Amino acid sequence: MKIHVGYDLIYECVQPTPIIFMLNVHPSRAADLLTADRMRITPARSINSYVDAFGNKCVRLLAPAGEIRIAGDAIVADSGLPDPVDPGAEEHAVADLPHDALVFLLGSRYCQTDRLMQTAWNLFGTTPPGWQRVQAICDFVHNRIKFGYEHAAPMRGAVEALAQGRGVCRDFAHLAVALCRCMNIPARYCTGYLGDIGVPPDPTPMDFSAWFEVYVGGRWHTFDARHNTPRIGRILIGRGRDAADVAISTTFGANTLKRFEVRTDEVTAESEPAAARVARTAEAER
Repeated sequence: MKIHVGYDLIYECVQPTPIIFMLNVHPSRAADLLTADRMRITPARSINSYVDAFGNKCVRLLAPAGEIRIAGDAIVADSGLPDPVDPGAEEHAVADLPHDALVFLLGSRYCQTDRLMQTAWNLFGTTPPGWQRVQAICDFVHNRIKFGYEHAAPMRGAVEALAQGRGVCRDFAHLAVALCRCMNIPARYCTGYLGDIGVPPDPTPMDFSAWFEVYVGGRWHTFDARHNTPRIGRILIGRGRDAADVAISTTFGANTLKRFEVRTDEVTAESEPAAARVARTAEAER
């Protein structure tokens, strides 16, 4: 399967403003890129790219006063298979976890484990450990939170999501991540593209999506408390402790986001010529 992903953003800055963007396909999917994954910037600016502490690709630039447009797209090869399921994946004792998984047991900005610890053990202390415990957490979060774009609140953390019972995909992920960590299961927050492939189309405008990964059975596995079912065509952009680590943009000055468009579509036999033309045109513009 081929998936065409992309974004088109316009920011207006009051004065020259440093910005960090995290919009590229994650380096772990680099081998799947069928077209170049480069950022187009108008007006043109010099950029610096780097990989952060969590392995995500970031781009730094100095935006001018006024409007700046950030756009990009790529075609990505994908297996076309839903998220793998491994009900027999076992939970690990903390003493046996790899060193790099330990940071994903700790509380973070939006995953307040210290305030959820007793709640988590009351709810899930008697559930079978491993995959079944993580799935029980997903079931609980899926049923507890009502999804709605009108419920978006950038300051809401896992504790508030639990209390308010409403939110967007990041709130589902934050609460599930926090509850897993309380149960000594490493969990990390993920953001990326997730289109309506294999499911009925959603009429609302496309957005980036949030899900999470847990370390059980000797490796990281994908879970999604919002949809709570294996999905096809996830394209990862970033991983971190929570949304604070994987913001699509971090700006160091006053600005207004004036355009926000995201796309992720399966490239079909009918659409492939058009998608290929878009990719070639984008490459020529670079």
